[in-house]
Amino acid sequence: MTDRELDAAGITDPALREAYTHCRGLNSRYGKTYFLATRLLPVHHRPAVHALYGFARWADDIVDSADPAATADSRATDLGRLQAALERGLRDANSTEPVVRALADTARRYDIDHRHFNDFMASMRTDLHVTDYPTYDDLRRYMHGSAAVIGLQMLPVLGTVVPREEAAPHAAALGVAFQLTNFLRDVGEDLDRGRVYLPANLLAAHGAHRELLVWSRRTGRRDRRVTEALKAAEHLTRGVYREAAPGLAMLDPVSRPCIRTAFVLYGGILDAIADDGYAVVHRRAVVPRRRRAAVALDGLARVLAARAGSRTAGTRGPGLQDRGRLSPRGHRPSSEQVPEEVA
Repeated sequence: MTDRELDAAGITDPALREAYTHCRGLNSRYGKTYFLATRLLPVHHRPAVHALYGFARWADDIVDSADPAATADSRATDLGRLQAALERGLRDANSTEPVVRALADTARRYDIDHRHFNDFMASMRTDLHVTDYPTYDDLRRYMHGSAAVIGLQMLPVLGTVVPREEAAPHAAALGVAFQLTNFLRDVGEDLDRGRVYLPANLLAAHGAHRELLVWSRRTGRRDRRVTEALKAAEHLTRGVYREAAPGLAMLDPVSRPCIRTAFVLYGGILDAIADDGYAVVHRRAVVPRRRRAAVALDGLARVLAARAGSRTAGTRGPGLQDRGRLSPRGHRPSSEQVPEEVA
């Protein structure tokens, strides 16, 4: 993490700066689409977003450990340790674990409801023993903890121009839309882990089922029923994006370009899936680098416009009802990067 980001956020303690820097590294290494959008946030907001991502990534890595020796019991033990560290960290606003240290500091600075973190951990534990979902309602209950609460955690950081509770349903929907997009993109990889996130009743409506997905993955052969089910999943996901869309205008104007960029980039994954013929059982669809760069440049232009507008509005006095706040205590961009800062 750059010193400028940490300085702007008022993070001065050396151990805390190191913790936030560690989280930023996790985000840049593993969450490229998310990280690209985050670069469009005002610099003082970025450390908090990296902390939220870093914690979610740590839990996810436990659940999906690549270690062949990792059993369900050992992963449950590791999640239990993380839960205990989380509870201590949130209680004491400190931790010996860098990721938890940064998360606890972010939760304190932005007054994030601790229930969101506990709901997230509950869904992570679900992944240790649940491998499919009979209905979309069942999947939505899981995604409340695994995705919706991520949007709710982010909302205090981003700030809103309406009461926070008015924007909350849209923020939650956006988290769900992003996760549904990932589920659709990663169908084949999830099958390799023994999981199916496409609801069984959605598959059945098109004559497909788990065993057919496994057969298609194993043989490399296509099946019309699977393709139709994937199309239906895409349609369902786009509907959730429509639920989320009104929330973009409810955000602090200087935060909107970041979230709009993520909105467009993740929606672009759905476009890539369709353009690739819904072949996600066999390979992951990828948004072309040129498209990612174009979206990033558009986001950068919106950042500049929003900040110019914010400076003008600042001469007229405060206008936000719930601005993301910090406690007093506290060359052309490629598809992988945009400028570290914009003036």
